[in-house]
Amino acid sequence: MEIINAKTAGFCFGVRRAVEMAEKAAGEFGGCVTLGQLIHNNDVVRALEDKGVRTVNTADEVLPGQTVIIRSHGVGMAEYEALRAKGANIVDATCPEVKRIHDMVRDDWQAGRQIIIFGERDHPEVIASAGWCEGAIVLESAEEAEKLVKNRPELAAIPVTVVSQTTAVRERFDFCINILKKLCTNLKIFDTICYTTANRQKEAASLASQCEAVVVIGGRHSANSVKLAEICAPLCDKVFFIENAEALDISQLRGIKTVGVTAGASTPEWIIKEVNKKMSDEIREEVSEIRDEQPEQAVETAAEETAQAVQAQAEAPEAESAEEASFEEMLEKSIKTLHTGEKVTGIVAAVTPTEVSIDLGTKQSGYIPASEITDDPNANVNDIVKVGDSIEAYVMRVNDVEGTVMLSKKRLDSVKAWDDIAQARNERTVVEGKVTEENKGGVVVNLKGIRVFVPASQSGLPKDTPMTELVGKTVRLRITEVNQPRRRVVGSIRAVQFEERRERAEKLWEEIEVGKHYNGVVKSMTSYGAFVDIGGVDGMVHVSEISWDRIRQPADVLSIGQEIDVYVISFDKENKKISLGYKDPNANPWTKFTDTYKVDDVAEVKIVKLMAFGAFAEIIPGVDGLIHISQIANQRIGKPDEVLSEGETVNAKIVNIDEENHKVSLSIRALLSAEAAPVAEEE
Repeated sequence: MEIINAKTAGFCFGVRRAVEMAEKAAGEFGGCVTLGQLIHNNDVVRALEDKGVRTVNTADEVLPGQTVIIRSHGVGMAEYEALRAKGANIVDATCPEVKRIHDMVRDDWQAGRQIIIFGERDHPEVIASAGWCEGAIVLESAEEAEKLVKNRPELAAIPVTVVSQTTAVRERFDFCINILKKLCTNLKIFDTICYTTANRQKEAASLASQCEAVVVIGGRHSANSVKLAEICAPLCDKVFFIENAEALDISQLRGIKTVGVTAGASTPEWIIKEVNKKMSDEIREEVSEIRDEQPEQAVETAAEETAQAVQAQAEAPEAESAEEASFEEMLEKSIKTLHTGEKVTGIVAAVTPTEVSIDLGTKQSGYIPASEITDDPNANVNDIVKVGDSIEAYVMRVNDVEGTVMLSKKRLDSVKAWDDIAQARNERTVVEGKVTEENKGGVVVNLKGIRVFVPASQSGLPKDTPMTELVGKTVRLRITEVNQPRRRVVGSIRAVQFEERRERAEKLWEEIEVGKHYNGVVKSMTSYGAFVDIGGVDGMVHVSEISWDRIRQPADVLSIGQEIDVYVISFDKENKKISLGYKDPNANPWTKFTDTYKVDDVAEVKIVKLMAFGAFAEIIPGVDGLIHISQIANQRIGKPDEVLSEGETVNAKIVNIDEENHKVSLSIRALLSAEAAPVAEEE
């Protein structure tokens, strides 16, 4: 008989944590009680009773000042209030994943949303979750979801939030969600099925499909253990659901070649080991019987077949060998003692603002304090790690008394980061980091937790620009110096900018053409124009090409650092010069003027400038006309200001339009003469 074991079997993080907290509380306070059965496993419950952990069913049974363990399933708001009213010493062992569901239910209910919980309505976890709101709807199946959609059409018009029991079967949950989506238009779905549970169910289905028999170890009242058996039943003819080794009828396994073994989250390692030992003893007994009953030739043949099997296993891929590792080896790993300085790999079981819980697959439960996740003080732990992620870390401290292991991710990241930085220096690769502070003579860039100093001369900022301009920004740089013993790293942002600018410039000169538009940045300005970076190359926008309106200097319209759309007027590749335009050709005021006015038309104009030879008047914004001194009045005048003043509005006749040079001649006198003619005739 060959035994194939599930990789995920036995206590989950939440259950292990609750048992450890109960044992610790019993030792510290000389006994304690749990509100409801701490774990759905009678053997573990009896073992806890021997250590002084007693079970009560309701808060009414708790004595004033007594230490109470809240089990991993959690309890509702009312139970917490009842315990506080009695002055009980509450030790909250609620699984962090379940606690997260409670927070979601409470927050969304307070926000006015209808709560729907998918799970077994009589299960302690579902009852506890429903206790954090009012009017929660519990659905156990897709059929119940169909009835809800049919009988409660008003749900289509209200916001609905759906959560799931952590040990629910994912396939059933997905069916239920698909049905609710047909009715609810404002539906918020939280996938709260525990990663470990989902993985355990997936492995159970895989075992059942490839083995002749499957042994499921778990308590009869353990929901997740019962589900494992239910998942296996349609896929395997022989599924044995047992609570411990005593319940295993080994005779039922005789003649079976492959047996799969899995265990629920409430099954401790020592029960799994006992079951494994009982099956291993049976295998040894069968081999012994074969040796006693078979003739010598048959024994030699069996030995030869065994040798061939061993050789084939040695030649098989590593993954296959690991997958079919003996159950004893896996159990030895699960009870392995970890040591300070050791590198370990685990699965993220829960994330809180203060720490990350890690399932190491050992008898100890691991945790990483938030301060050991990253050096970035502004980082959000939830953005760095997620439940179900595989994570590597260093063992910082092992507490055998509490059964906990403090880990550090940033220490391991730091070692890897130094290796990456040294490699980047040797291979001259570009790296990316965030500027965290201004330092004397430069800035500091955080590169995977390593401080990289960038001198001011290598910051890439224009002269006299404050270094604070870079703080908080993500920059690309090249490592120029690495001294790990002194923990000194120097980098250059400017080197990367220079190379990137050169590459962009080469590409721009290859593709440039008259009339082509570019999105540029104003780099500097003079009295006669502005220099604009259009991608590695600076072009100049003459002041006359900045605006159709009359401006004194480029700063009247533009500012340094402003992004503007420009187009190429002309370019000289040999001398690397580009003339750019900024004003929109479609907004040309001359075109607007010629479309509106013609010779002999009268226009209301504004005097904008007085000269010795006449006055300039604005006909429309961007188009001026000249009123010669001889055309200002009927009589001779010495200066235009004897009659006109700047800002004054007058009527003038258009006497000439020079299309080629865009010039307009105006006359006030022509209008005065026209008015005087009828008067003379009348006299």
